[in-house]
Amino acid sequence: MKASITLRVDGEQRSLTLDTRTTLLDALREHLGVTAAKKGCDHGQCGACTVLLDGRRVTTCLSLAVACDGTSVTTAEGLAPGGTLHPLQQAFLEQDALQCGYCTPGQICSALGMLDEAQAGHPSFVTEGLAAPAELSDEEIRERMSGNLCRCGAYVNIVAAIRQAIAERATP
Repeated sequence: MKASITLRVDGEQRSLTLDTRTTLLDALREHLGVTAAKKGCDHGQCGACTVLLDGRRVTTCLSLAVACDGTSVTTAEGLAPGGTLHPLQQAFLEQDALQCGYCTPGQICSALGMLDEAQAGHPSFVTEGLAAPAELSDEEIRERMSGNLCRCGAYVNIVAAIRQAIAERATP
């Protein structure tokens, strides 16, 4: 069975007709040519396919495209319109938070979503006390990013890049 859907991908309205079993990841990569989200495990366990869907992070390999009809999808590529890097992307470069780079787009989208979740007061498993927003310690950052794997092991630098982005957000 096929369905027609419309997505706003990185600010551009896109329409397509797909098999209703098509994942958002396959719709982006195979039907729209948007390759920022990577196919890693195809089981929602590695985070390489993470994008922001209406501002919230999702693993696209577990999301059916038809369920996303009418939503806004932001990939890591969409964070840098006109070639100007997003502060989080710049922090990843400056902190050498990538090696092979395969997981990086998902890491960046997940980090941005995570920062927004923390700012909104969403707790994690390691958050102490729920009365105030969580302080984003290294332990808190690692827990909130635990769904994004890096085969190269750049975790220390990923945390440093996120910490840099947090510092830059706090600086007026």
